[in-house]
Amino acid sequence: MIKKPKPRIRRVALLPGRTILLREVQEADAAFILSLRLDPRKNRYLSPVVDDVDRQREWIRGYLRSEGQAYFIICGLDGESLGTVRLYDAIGDSFSWGSWILKDGAPATAAVETAVLVYSVGLYWGFRHAHFQVHRGNTSVLAFHERFGARRTAETEEE
Repeated sequence: MIKKPKPRIRRVALLPGRTILLREVQEADAAFILSLRLDPRKNRYLSPVVDDVDRQREWIRGYLRSEGQAYFIICGLDGESLGTVRLYDAIGDSFSWGSWILKDGAPATAAVETAVLVYSVGLYWGFRHAHFQVHRGNTSVLAFHERFGARRTAETEEE
């Protein structure tokens, strides 16, 4: 019997979709990412960051040297930056995704199409499942994942 290779997350330069594309994050994206992460309406359930674009650039440089994760800027087909998403934490045939933020005014279809691209590339890499942690209070993200068929398998007071 031929043994399948273990699925793994790879860095990808570009994932085109129908109305958006995911392109790998670059140092030049630091100010955009920081603006999303510092937005009080968007950062309620994110790990805190310092308002320092140089530290954000350094984090991106660390990402670019790393393996086992893929971090994307969600863009319109015209190249406009719309948000971020990251794939990480491969465990067996499951991967996690998060760091998912869309800016105000992003097209209504961007969230669903981002999820379709994330799951498509995950399946292409050989993953059969996805897992994620969502803050208990982040009810819109919980509902989004559950509409895609996610099941709650464990809960804590926070997540």
